[in-house]
Amino acid sequence: MADVVSVGILVADAMGKPIDRIPDEDRLALFDRMELHIGGCAANTGIALKKLGADVRVVGKVGQDGFGDFILNELEKAGVDASYVVRDPEVSTSFTFAMITSTGHRRFLHTLGANGTFCLDDIDLAALDGARLLHVAGTFLMPTFDGEQTAELLRIAKSKGMATSMDTAFNDQVEDWMGKVSPCLPHLDYFLPSFEEAERITGTSDPEEMGRVLKDMCPGVVGIKLGPEGFWLKTEDFEGRIPAYEVEVVDTSGAGDCFVAGFLRGVLEGWAPQRCARLGNAVAAFCIQAIGCTTGVRPLGDVLKFMEENG
Repeated sequence: MADVVSVGILVADAMGKPIDRIPDEDRLALFDRMELHIGGCAANTGIALKKLGADVRVVGKVGQDGFGDFILNELEKAGVDASYVVRDPEVSTSFTFAMITSTGHRRFLHTLGANGTFCLDDIDLAALDGARLLHVAGTFLMPTFDGEQTAELLRIAKSKGMATSMDTAFNDQVEDWMGKVSPCLPHLDYFLPSFEEAERITGTSDPEEMGRVLKDMCPGVVGIKLGPEGFWLKTEDFEGRIPAYEVEVVDTSGAGDCFVAGFLRGVLEGWAPQRCARLGNAVAAFCIQAIGCTTGVRPLGDVLKFMEENG
């Protein structure tokens, strides 16, 4: 039985560092280090939640290939239930090459692979049985599942008495940003996009206005991840910025997913949204101090101690 079911994108991430420039055609450039990590919002948030003490089930799709083997093995090693992950021999596992600069910023080359064909029919609804919260992770990178199919899964989860949350991922090929999320918003208890996605969805660069537009459509809590500026939170009785913790940045990969994991861990504890947001910022602070999307995440007790020591 799981506390959280994390449904969405699963990715094999090859991370190279430091890569500060791209060579010209037919030219070679050197960098120091390459690592293979599990990635994708559903996996990242699920593994981070597990590290924070929650029981997690991940649902998604991978190919019948070596990268698919890697993802399933990594989920198993992390203690996450991956028994509902579908394997499709007709598609490849989603893959990203992340080029990390010497300052910790990133460039990505990505293939949708199995995430592109993932759909509601791939989800065994028994995966929801007994769970407290459904989290949809990676909207805008699941073109078949995004929109009405996601909304239907959220409706099913709500009918089972589950809380619901959704996170997004940037995809500059999307044409109708609002159209993809508007069917989902009425069924969400927590909507937690990053600034870049919220900007495209709402058509404004002002976090306060973003929050207003989204909250008008979403009955639950709305929050905008602002990177180093922290988090903009809007509820029925609170609106404002929750500042980030200042730490040395090694790699920002997975920071948004780890924020969501921290936020949802607070939800499981029954905390107020402001405290959930502070926990999310703290988990993200641990994330960005190590290479990899979840490598730096520590147990909940360590994170709470960090929060106490850092105000």
